[in-house]
Amino acid sequence: MDDNSLNPQEEILSQELPVQPVAKAADEGLDYKDKYMRLLAEFDNMRKRHERQRCDLIKYAHEEVIIECLKLYDDLERSLSAFKSKEGTDVNLIKGLEMVYNNMKELMGKYEVKPIEAKGKPFDHNTQEVLMQQETADFPDGVVMEELEKGYTLGGKVVRTVKVKVAKNNN
Repeated sequence: MDDNSLNPQEEILSQELPVQPVAKAADEGLDYKDKYMRLLAEFDNMRKRHERQRCDLIKYAHEEVIIECLKLYDDLERSLSAFKSKEGTDVNLIKGLEMVYNNMKELMGKYEVKPIEAKGKPFDHNTQEVLMQQETADFPDGVVMEELEKGYTLGGKVVRTVKVKVAKNNN
């Protein structure tokens, strides 16, 4: 054997291990940890978004039925007003209509259906729809003079806009 030759253990121990791969492995470890943390945050955000969407779906699942009921609700309110203003109408008929109207109003309240107030306020394109404009000096420009059809929100979301007549000034 050659005297200069080392046994395998001595050969391994005599070699200096490069520091660079260890530092590279540490950097890779940090990269993987960062990716893991980002993925975990993304997953958590997705879970929260899914939960919000599920709650909204439950909250607004009956939206179409409520919108159809609003037509009946308005008709009932108009009928009640008409019967109250007409002379000689049977008092029991008015009481019966009031009971039905109050039940309907209670039902709308249960589902967080609220009317949108517009008369005397500035026009808001998010909640109102202009059907008419009228020149007048009685109201400032762009203010709602009259509600032609009521509008409603369902849980804060506009489900039917208020149909309005808006003042117009040529000053």
